[in-house]
Amino acid sequence: MSGEGKVVCVTGASGFIASWLVKVLLHRGYTVHATVRSLKDPNKVSHLLALDGSKERLHLFEADLLEENSFDSAINGCEGVFHTASPVSLSPSATKAELVDPAVKGTLNVLGSCVRAPSVKKVVVTSSMCSVMYKPDPINSTDVIDETWFSDKEFAEETKQWYILSKVLAEEAAWKYAGENRIDMVSLHPGLVIGPFLQPIINFSSEVIRELIKEGKDFMCSPIFNRYVDVRDVANAHIEVFEIPSASGRYCLVGETMHSSQVLKIIGQLYPSLAILEKYKEDLPIVPIFKVSQEKVKSLGINFTSLEVSLKDTIECLKEKNFLSF
Repeated sequence: MSGEGKVVCVTGASGFIASWLVKVLLHRGYTVHATVRSLKDPNKVSHLLALDGSKERLHLFEADLLEENSFDSAINGCEGVFHTASPVSLSPSATKAELVDPAVKGTLNVLGSCVRAPSVKKVVVTSSMCSVMYKPDPINSTDVIDETWFSDKEFAEETKQWYILSKVLAEEAAWKYAGENRIDMVSLHPGLVIGPFLQPIINFSSEVIRELIKEGKDFMCSPIFNRYVDVRDVANAHIEVFEIPSASGRYCLVGETMHSSQVLKIIGQLYPSLAILEKYKEDLPIVPIFKVSQEKVKSLGINFTSLEVSLKDTIECLKEKNFLSF
């Protein structure tokens, strides 16, 4: 087992990606220090305590993104830190302060704790495709997006896309701080992460799939429905960039780019009883779509799960946890 004898920290461990990351790390033999906002909240901790290996090798810590030094005890003694904690919301009512401050200050607080812990060898930051591809010029179907692309922060500010801005500014701050403090850091940029979820409450991207099924074309125009990746592939990529010494810089994580109308078509074929194809048959255009390069991430040995499998597993999980019935 690759992680035997190694201690790592996962921040924001109760979240969708982080829960899977903790699960796979435990499976690989790692000892995991996991931070959550509240140890008293069963929605944050019950699913983590139920994971195989948790009794022997999972240690939970309370930490707050906005509180300086609050990650020190969790990170102390770890050789790897996976920083996944960051607020997620695309709600129109979410404010700049609610999203940008915890993302930027939280990232700097976690990196500060890493500098104070001489045991830390590598830091993996979970960013997003939001910090790669948000620009004022429309993306063409001939474009291939890769790790050299950066989102336009002025455009995110002008258009009041606070979640996107939070990801751009947090990544920018992280690279600057890592450079100044000689931290070996890697950033991962997943698209819309789907697949089964371990936590008891529905996460943002699973809700996106649920709403796509329920509301369909009301959501079709949003570009967020164009880039998909399975949560299990994202968890594996985090561990690979930590374990492979040569892994460095940024990695785009997108298994498939596809317009939401095509996604609905796949869901309709998987679940004929949903009658999606009847409902939208006049409105399912084949839309040419951009590509996201997989060249760099494939060098880690990551093979992406097919979109059909990811969608089926997402929907089965939504049904099983009573978030969707049909």
